[in-house]
Amino acid sequence: MAIIDRSFMIEGGPVGVLLIHGLGGTPVEMREVARALAAGGHTVLCCQLAGHGGSMDDLTSTGFEDWYDSALAGLATLEQRCERVVVGGLSMGAVLAALLAARQPERVAGLVMLAPTLRYDGWSIPWYSFLLPLLINTPIGRRYQFEEREPYGVKDERVRAVIVRALRQGSGDAGLTATPSAALRELWRLVAALRPLLGAIRQRTLLVHARHDDVASLRNALYLQRHLGGPVDSLILEDSYHLVTLDRQRHLVTERVLSFVDALTAPKSNPKARRPAARAALVPQEMGHVA
Repeated sequence: MAIIDRSFMIEGGPVGVLLIHGLGGTPVEMREVARALAAGGHTVLCCQLAGHGGSMDDLTSTGFEDWYDSALAGLATLEQRCERVVVGGLSMGAVLAALLAARQPERVAGLVMLAPTLRYDGWSIPWYSFLLPLLINTPIGRRYQFEEREPYGVKDERVRAVIVRALRQGSGDAGLTATPSAALRELWRLVAALRPLLGAIRQRTLLVHARHDDVASLRNALYLQRHLGGPVDSLILEDSYHLVTLDRQRHLVTERVLSFVDALTAPKSNPKARRPAARAALVPQEMGHVA
């Protein structure tokens, strides 16, 4: 399956927001948040990471530094249009956003972490998953794939049915049906690169996590809350699972992200100039192919 770049940009005011999807996912999972931010007058770019949007082989041919380079390119694209840029992401995308904030402190004004995933330790994860790091370099470990399974990160049954149908049709909008072990290893490497830098992240951060996250437990957010170096705003969701941008409380999530970005950037922004009508969605040429 050829890679299809689903990156999109919505042009708005001088505050830019870069949104990063999760491991094996696509920018589609960030669409609701992007629309809310655009309606609030901000310029939004949802970038597609290298190796994503195609097959498992495409994904395993890349590593976390390739994914980081995609996010870095997205940051540069927004800097060409905006005065300040806030970076956010979902699941692994939240971890990648944090690494961007740590490595580019002068370029990232704030950080949004939605269901950040340092470990797959949610209640739907198989009990034997702890063995994978021990087996990763064996034939069994290399063949392992983390299959998407009920409840697919979504508590809302109607939304879940839409996601399952998209996965079965193989349209690619919903991402891959399974995550290969090689990609999981890259997530571990990404987390290992981030952990020693957490204390150096001084930007204000919004943490959003579901109390009953099926994929990554609340312990992930609590760990980050304790170790991030800057002020942290937190929102704990009581009626959602892992995909907080799509699940029952997605409107609460989008409202909280918008208010966070507004509050973070308002002192240096001109409110009268910051709320032009959002223009049509564009896919920038430089983001046309990221694999």
